[in-house]
Amino acid sequence: MKKSNSVNASKVTLSELMLPSHSNFGGKIHGGYILNLMDQIAFASASKYSGCYCVTASVDRVDFLNPIEIGELVTLKASVNYVGNSSMVVGIRVDSENITSGVKKHCNSSYFTMVAKDEKGNNTTVPKLEITNSEEVRRFFDAVRKINLRKKNLILEEKFDHTKEEVVVHLKKYNVIINSISD
Repeated sequence: MKKSNSVNASKVTLSELMLPSHSNFGGKIHGGYILNLMDQIAFASASKYSGCYCVTASVDRVDFLNPIEIGELVTLKASVNYVGNSSMVVGIRVDSENITSGVKKHCNSSYFTMVAKDEKGNNTTVPKLEITNSEEVRRFFDAVRKINLRKKNLILEEKFDHTKEEVVVHLKKYNVIINSISD
């Protein structure tokens, strides 16, 4: 295995024409289909970078910014933004293009955490990340910030007092009707 690898070594682009079979009941491309494509490109990017079989450990927030129409060309771009010991954060951008008018839309961006596995299915070390420009630095520290925020939120969730009094105080802040809370 290489000791280090460049972000460029992880870059993958996937384009696919959206067909009626990919649509939902509203006539737009089904979000689940796009998530499937995103998982595929995250796997390809992480595996290409690490030289190992990789599995999806988590998916960061996915916001569907613009609907994708039947007949549009969807292009996904992915690259490794951050590496840990066996994990990699893969950034993914999804754009669509109306191939007759040329109009392009940004449809979503997300981050998939992938973990490298050895032949026995155990986590295995991945190469260190070679960062070569300011955009790669920005993406790396954005991933670090998200990882730290996720850890902070987990600590807060563990400390949350789920007793009736505490829950009632918090629920009153939301659009919730509190009839009765029993044990």
